[in-house]
Amino acid sequence: MKAHLTRQAPVAWGLVLATILLGWFGRDLAKALDARWLVKVPSSWDIPFNTYISAAMAWLMEEAAVGPVSFTDATRAIAWLIEQPYELALNLLARGFLFDPGPEPQVLLPAASWIAVTAAVIALGHYCRSWGLAALVGACFAYLAVFGQWDSAMITLASVLIAVPIGAGGGLLAGIWAYRHPLGERILSPILDLMQTIPIFAYLVPILFMFGFGPVSALVATIIYATPPMIRITIMALKAVDPEILDFGRMAGTTRRQLMWRVLVPSASQSLMVGVNQVIMLTLNMVIIASMIGAGGLGFDVLAALRRLDIGAGFEAGIAIVVLAIAVDRLSQAFAERMGQVHHTTPGSWAARNKRTVLVLCLLAVTWVLGRFSPLLLDYPQSQTITTGAFWNDTVKYLNVNYFDAFEAVKVFFLQWFLLPIKKTLLGIPWPWAIAMLTLLGWRAGGWKLAALCGAMSALIAVSGLWAKAMVTVYLCGASVILATLIGVPLGVLAALNRRAGIAINLLIDTLQTLPSFVYLIPVVMLFRVGDFTAMIAIVLYALAPAVRYAAHGVRSVSSELIEAGLVSGCTKWQLLRLVRLPMALPEILLGINQTIMLALSMLVITALVGTRDLGQEVYIALTKADTGRGLVAGLAIAFIAIIADRLINAGARGARIRFGLES
Repeated sequence: MKAHLTRQAPVAWGLVLATILLGWFGRDLAKALDARWLVKVPSSWDIPFNTYISAAMAWLMEEAAVGPVSFTDATRAIAWLIEQPYELALNLLARGFLFDPGPEPQVLLPAASWIAVTAAVIALGHYCRSWGLAALVGACFAYLAVFGQWDSAMITLASVLIAVPIGAGGGLLAGIWAYRHPLGERILSPILDLMQTIPIFAYLVPILFMFGFGPVSALVATIIYATPPMIRITIMALKAVDPEILDFGRMAGTTRRQLMWRVLVPSASQSLMVGVNQVIMLTLNMVIIASMIGAGGLGFDVLAALRRLDIGAGFEAGIAIVVLAIAVDRLSQAFAERMGQVHHTTPGSWAARNKRTVLVLCLLAVTWVLGRFSPLLLDYPQSQTITTGAFWNDTVKYLNVNYFDAFEAVKVFFLQWFLLPIKKTLLGIPWPWAIAMLTLLGWRAGGWKLAALCGAMSALIAVSGLWAKAMVTVYLCGASVILATLIGVPLGVLAALNRRAGIAINLLIDTLQTLPSFVYLIPVVMLFRVGDFTAMIAIVLYALAPAVRYAAHGVRSVSSELIEAGLVSGCTKWQLLRLVRLPMALPEILLGINQTIMLALSMLVITALVGTRDLGQEVYIALTKADTGRGLVAGLAIAFIAIIADRLINAGARGARIRFGLES
């Protein structure tokens, strides 16, 4: 096997080199041979998938029915079921309960006071872990009030409180079904792959058709986006339960249902809470995109700031999302840890056992009563809020005035010597050669199944009429991934080998990873204007984290025995890094590049807002025109690119592990 893999490498590199040369001279060659169809798929070959999908969606909405119940009736029922708890949460946290018998509704009960909500999260933090966590989450919520983000943050929190239980609960049930039925798991697996690779913009259009414009549509989109990780983690967590525990449950005479809910699920509870945590983070990551179809809150504030290029307001709302995410993330993790511990029931009445809950309810009632006389108890005074908007705006203005020429020089250099050569090469590759090359690489890396997958998906992109835009997508994604890898891998190696540098690098990566994707666009656009270079910088900042983290993990995971052997052999530190650490860390580095590609592709749809001409723009235009077919076809094309890259790189990582004896 190792010899076979060794023989594969020269062939693969030869194909890559031939492709680069063919791409560089491809357009000239096609022109000389009068065969322009080699670099541009003939339009007569296009299959109108978008027309078929749009017609199917129209039929679904207008004619599809099961007996007397139409599809539209079903979507309205789902919308009503989601809307009721959402309205309750929104009224409690942000809007207040209204009495509406006439044209001017009266406030029957105001929204929960900022003091009561902050006290509630402090009490929850103390219950889940300690006073340290209570202080952290309390400070996060106090920040939202002091910096004038409270009202928007509570609208966002109301969405999270509804989307997370539905997403986590639905994902748990789907995961249990897949665990019980192996065929179900095989059916769900490709569906989950598509759900996690198709840009969320692509399914905003059909969701708009089915549920209309408004917060319910935004919640449905958020739930669809956030549920897949919960399903996957549920399947893995249930499979990982100790077989002895299962045997004990069966010996105790449990039924199938009891075995699942009283043995398997409690045993996997800590792993399942990791899935819940993922649902929470993806829900918060979705808030800005969801604001495009009717969600309010912090996401709408960031989007509005981007549209008017108000960097100060955008940064403040973006940081508020990060602060809210930190608080919710820490609380969910602490709650998961507490769920895995054994607790003894305290004797006494309900009030005695739940002192924190009683205290928070009393505080809520007091603020509601006294708030009628002192508004400070209900709303943080606007006159006392702090804003950093002017600071961020002045900073960007100063940089533009004093360093405009330097920024332009950097931009022109990268365009001339990096971006444009890559674009020329990729757009010049004859599409039949590209499909054949991907098929052959798939066969060499993973056999006929991977070859068929790569060939079929690339051919579908070609006949969909989106080949040129797909190559622009690959160009932008590829250039960004190359740059992210060149920056991220050395940073990861440094973080693994130097403790102090590791602390600083991890802090930087944590910050980049928690900022919402839209927030990157605002300062980059202000400094570099719109265009491909601006998109590349935003993508690199967003997608850098996996390259750093996986490289650091790979270097740290190198066996100490190998390091000792290298030192005994007289290797210098540089030789040890070059000949031992990096080769052994290669599988992890490849997986990091894979994740960087996935994040880059997800960011490309968002960078369509700054003037790119790729599949991301196609999806965005489809959203603005409510063209379901166009959006889904472009989204599927992006998903196909992601799946091809994922499968090829995973096969390469497995080959590297086999080559170095890490896997048989």
